[in-house]
Amino acid sequence: MNESRHSPAQTLDAQAMTWLAHQALAAPEGHWDELRGLSLAPTPDGLAPDAQMSRAWQTFIEHLAGEGLQGLNARMANLQRQVRDNGITYNVYAAADQPQRPWSLDLFPLMVPEANWQQIEAGVLQRMQLLERIMADAYGPQKLVLNGQLPAALIQGHPAYLPAMHGVPPVGGRYLSVAAFDLARGPDGCWWLLSQRTQAPSGLGYLLENRLIVSRLFPQAFEAFPVQRLAETYRTLIDGIKARSPAGASAHIALLTPGPYNETYFEHAYLARYLGLSLVQGNDLTVRDERLYLKTLQGLQPVHGLLKRVDDDWLDPLELRAESTLGVPGLLQAVRSGNVLVANTPGSGFLESNALLGFMPSLARALLDEELQLPAIPSWWCGEAAALQDVLPRISSCVIKPTYPYNTDRQSFEPVLGHQLSRKEQDEWAGRILRDPDAHTLQSWLPLSHQPTWQTPPGGQARIESRPVVLRVFAVADAQGGWQVLPGGLARLGTREGIASMQRGGSSADVWVQAASAEGNAHSSNSSCAETGSPHRFAPRDDASNPAMASGSHSVMASEARPSMSSPDTSVSDTPHGSPRRFAPRDDESASGMANASPTPQRQRLVTSRAAENLFWMGRYTERTENTLRLVRLSLEILNSENQNQPLLLNFITRMAARHGLVRPGVPAAGLSHRVFERSMIAGLWDKTLATSVGFNLRSVRLAASSVRERLSPEHWRLLEQAESRFFNSVASDNSQDTVEVQALLGETSQMLAALTGAQTDRMTRDDGWRLLSIGRHIERLEFLSSALSEAVQGGLIGEQAGFDAVLDLFDSTISFHAQYQQSRTPQALMDLLVTNPDNPRALGWVAHTLRSRLLRMGNLADGATVPLADWVPRLVDLTPEALWPLYSAPDAHFTGSAQPLPLHAALAHCQSAARQVSDQLCALFFTHSGEARFSFGA
Repeated sequence: MNESRHSPAQTLDAQAMTWLAHQALAAPEGHWDELRGLSLAPTPDGLAPDAQMSRAWQTFIEHLAGEGLQGLNARMANLQRQVRDNGITYNVYAAADQPQRPWSLDLFPLMVPEANWQQIEAGVLQRMQLLERIMADAYGPQKLVLNGQLPAALIQGHPAYLPAMHGVPPVGGRYLSVAAFDLARGPDGCWWLLSQRTQAPSGLGYLLENRLIVSRLFPQAFEAFPVQRLAETYRTLIDGIKARSPAGASAHIALLTPGPYNETYFEHAYLARYLGLSLVQGNDLTVRDERLYLKTLQGLQPVHGLLKRVDDDWLDPLELRAESTLGVPGLLQAVRSGNVLVANTPGSGFLESNALLGFMPSLARALLDEELQLPAIPSWWCGEAAALQDVLPRISSCVIKPTYPYNTDRQSFEPVLGHQLSRKEQDEWAGRILRDPDAHTLQSWLPLSHQPTWQTPPGGQARIESRPVVLRVFAVADAQGGWQVLPGGLARLGTREGIASMQRGGSSADVWVQAASAEGNAHSSNSSCAETGSPHRFAPRDDASNPAMASGSHSVMASEARPSMSSPDTSVSDTPHGSPRRFAPRDDESASGMANASPTPQRQRLVTSRAAENLFWMGRYTERTENTLRLVRLSLEILNSENQNQPLLLNFITRMAARHGLVRPGVPAAGLSHRVFERSMIAGLWDKTLATSVGFNLRSVRLAASSVRERLSPEHWRLLEQAESRFFNSVASDNSQDTVEVQALLGETSQMLAALTGAQTDRMTRDDGWRLLSIGRHIERLEFLSSALSEAVQGGLIGEQAGFDAVLDLFDSTISFHAQYQQSRTPQALMDLLVTNPDNPRALGWVAHTLRSRLLRMGNLADGATVPLADWVPRLVDLTPEALWPLYSAPDAHFTGSAQPLPLHAALAHCQSAARQVSDQLCALFFTHSGEARFSFGA
């Protein structure tokens, strides 16, 4: 056999690699090219000169399953579909009336060879240790300031420094539990530190989703690289927090979120579900006797650890921002008393200052007796006279950054690129710096490395383009007192013109870190980069004045424009392809029991008062939407059928539409003007300001669900979003004059709501939260159906066939009636099926019986206060049809003015009053706390 011959797949792969190497746009001159593993000068047409791809990219292309680059469009479409299906969003100050913004993820991963990662890992671990030492000194002896190694303006003078925490030992012996480091690769191939995040670093949830999606798209390349797994680090994070918390291994850990309107709320809910944490907002918590408690339906439950996603300023309105509604009054005192571990310890925000980077080399020598292994971008704090005098003449080659964060009383601003300023603007900035030097920090401008991305512009041809990339790496504290670096990270991609933060439209990429078992590593240069000292705290290798560092067109816009608001444990494991398994079990509930050698007793999931209220109204709004949809569909069918001239039917739909707010006051009755009534009813469907419209109720379902998103599976959430999106973006909403289109839309929406009902009924664990959701549905159904039947009887509909059938339709019981009674349209048959039947879920008897059982089942709450409520609900299943509608009464008895009132009327009135009273009492017991005993607050 001739060994020089190649298989078709090998030939295709070779052709693909050749095409990629020549067609992919090269990184701009002076920037490291991640695809080719070096810094090179492109040809005049922007394409790459002859250059081999890096070893990592060769491995990646060789394992595209024989399809080469031809299948990338399909993979990209699959990626975008998964992002939508999983409900991954990132919103900038999200508003209730704005659509969710899908998470932006690129097709190609950022691949980090083992040699590069070893340098990053060692450098990050060292810096984590250094930050802990600085934090300990700042809130302890403060020798660094006293000895002149750090200026007081960057510690006590920093707005994020909390004097209230000075002298307080950290709970569990560690100030920092998790930190993020933003890195970029320079033109020399060395990774440089751009910034560090210690207050509430984001990205841990998004990078899990990135890994889950991208690894499934390229499973063969993922295994061949091979890629290090992520799940162990998350387990380490939770184990470490538990070990350091006051309660140890049995600690109750919660994740504190600003709420569903925060731009990264998806990540908060995802992490809470994945890690098995209680997702809480500030008003879910209370401090009693210097201890932190969670307000639940079961009473106050202790919280021993808090993983916060709220910036420190907002944590405690008693001692920090008085206007904050995101925090917990008294939280700092609970921390000072050692009764709760907050990760990270409040007051770490000063470590994020850009100015601090310039002092780190000397601090490492003083505190660790070591040289830094991971260099940081040269930084000069202008509050230091020598640094100001040295760097100000070179403002054109620097990035001007704020020393202090936004939302403080110190001056702050967006980072500014010196080389993009005119000479006049540079002089103006120099004047500002001289007037307030402490507030300004200058950093050398670093040309960022470029990562290949797959671009599919609308209407254009898909192609590979390079984009600047910043790598966010995370380090977490373990249970043994050390730290561990997550073997991966979140890659943030900018536009070709410059790096952009996620708030400004940037994209992201998965990060593949090569495992140690790989044979051979991709080329890397200068892997032994290290910082050296300088007279001005930091100026390593004179790169600040190096022409290579001052050329090109990209910025180190590393500082995020971050807004000021930022249960039982569960198992965390990897999929066969190494991506963490999505922690969202099919029954919508978080599984309990972190992998542990010893068996643990079964626990009931805690239900916060806020979650309970949202679940209750989620149930009510879902049922209300279904009911109004069915009423509108029935009305439109009557108005466009052979029964459109029957006065009793027209009077019935007029009264029901008016009662439920489906037409505005003043609209002529259906009997007076069919078309005007119909047009008015249709026009109100999408009215978001009309609290009774279908659109308003449908949107309310989604808003209530967003506050308990950690309880919903991705499929459940997707159903909600799809139902709302299709309803408001349908052709019918734009062409509401077409009744056929409108009826088709209503039918489709009804089908989606039926699926949603199935998800709520059979895909959620039946804890007290689910029972409140179910109670909300049954209260709504009991009131709607009893009022509808009362209107029908009073309007004489039961005495004529069309009216009789309309009532069956509204109760969604037409098929059941014909199967049981054929054509026997008697009032007693109707009572049997729609009122007293214990097996028909649309019968009032079944609804009332189920409502009673739910209330009795919750008798363990609020000192049994729900048990008396069950007695208010009528026992309709114990009645006979004849007891409600005696045989001697005519089908139109009420309508013809019979002297003997039907017993049915009293029963229906009882149903309506019971539904309202039970709802009011539940709200008073668990939600509004207006009663004398505030049960969700009391232990």
